[in-house]
Order: sequence, then C-alpha cells, then structure tokens
Amino acid sequence: MNTAKQFEEQGHVILPRFFNPEEIDQLTRIIDRIYNQWQEENHDALIEQKLINMHSLTNPRYFQGCSHKRTEFFELLLPSKLTNRLESIFKTDIYFHNTQLFFNPHDKEKRPYWHRDLQYSPIDDNVQVAEHNNMLSLHVRIPLVAEKGVELIPETHKRWDTELERNVRFEHNGHRNYESLPGSVLIELEPGDVLIFSAQIIHRGNYALNPTRKALDLCVGKPHPLVESFLDPTDLPTDEEIKHIQNSNWYDLARNIVPSHN
Repeated sequence: MNTAKQFEEQGHVILPRFFNPEEIDQLTRIIDRIYNQWQEENHDALIEQKLINMHSLTNPRYFQGCSHKRTEFFELLLPSKLTNRLESIFKTDIYFHNTQLFFNPHDKEKRPYWHRDLQYSPIDDNVQVAEHNNMLSLHVRIPLVAEKGVELIPETHKRWDTELERNVRFEHNGHRNYESLPGSVLIELEPGDVLIFSAQIIHRGNYALNPTRKALDLCVGKPHPLVESFLDPTDLPTDEEIKHIQNSNWYDLARNIVPSHN
C-alpha cells in the first residue's frame, strides 16, 4: 500500500529512515538549547502542571544574541525532501503552523490521555464534528531518541467517536481518559524515522515504555478557518529572515494567513 492510500485509510503513515544521523544531530543541537532554556523559565509549571510538551520552538526569545541560528532552524525544520514528500502524499497546499517538543512528565504517575487536538480549544464539539472531514491538520513527528511514544486509533481521522470513545475522551459516565480503547496501535520509532498522523485522530502519548522522550512535532496542514486563528505570527520568519530561507513556500503561505509579521 502506498503512503497516500495508507494515510487515507488509517490516518497515519511512517517514513522509515527518512532523515540521516547528521540531520537529526543538527536538529538536536538547536532543540536541546531551546529546551534547556524553556525548562529554566518554566521549572515550576513543569512540575505543578505535569507538562508533557512545549510549543513555539521558533519563537525569537530562544534566539536572542544568535538571530542567524533562527534562520538556520527554519531551514532545518522544512527541508525540501520533507515538503516535497508531504505534497506528493496530500496533493494540496500545506502551511507551517507551529512546532512542539514532547517529553516525559516530571510526575511518573501521570497517565497518558486520549484526545483529539481540538477538544481543548474553545471550538464547540458540534462544529468540530461538522468540519471533521474538511480539515487536514497534521503532526509530523521526528523523534530525536528512540520511542514507543504515540498510540492512536486508526480510521478515527475520518469518523467521529463511538459511544465508548466519547465517554473515555470526556470522562463521562464513570470513565477515565486513560482507559484502554479497542483497536489502538502503539507506534515505535527510531531517530531518523518520520511519523505523519492526523491531529484529529484519537491519540495519546506513552510515557511508561520510554525512559526518556524527546520528539519534535511539526504542526502543518491545509489552511482552514477553525485553526488559522491559532497561528501566531511571532513564530514565523520575519520579512528579512524569509529572504534567506531557500525552501520557504510553507512559511510564505503561513505569513499570508496571519495579518502581520515583522
């Protein structure tokens, strides 16, 4: 089965050994510095809120005194071989939305929870149902260390919840959002692999099977009014930076969506 057909049917696809060790090392060096700064700035919240991810790794505050590194980071995030591959799979214009870094929680007792990404937004669930099949919002996971870090329910990118899935996701009728769900698939990845999955598929992280987690997610997709409002222009290249990014199409589309950038 080709990758486009697999995603259409299952809502996820793996590109094995897509990046070479040097490419992963280049990403890791920049991301480790950003992550260390973020941990220092968010030490209390990391523990008290049991955080499992950070976002907006391209924010300018992580590049003060080394602004040229930000342009380098933008180029590393979207090499042409990655954008070309996704465009060949999805046959549509794709824009860059944000970045996330996933890690294990400080609290070892925290349980992973089933969700669709937009369920934590103010968008009414009925609106999400109505637009579900009109949206293409993707996570492009690039693990920096080996992980069994994502569990998902295939095909839920093209259908809404069963009664059990809804009860578990929203903890209705005595259910908890960490309960096992039928049909789930645990994804195992090595550094260099790429996992592409729908942000609206039912999914959760996995902490217990991973002594450490460090996974970069690129949040990309087809523009849609429900998610465009969450796009932060400060996370995008500036007018000057965009001139020095060779493969800039996804950033250009994002910059055209938001009202202003510097």
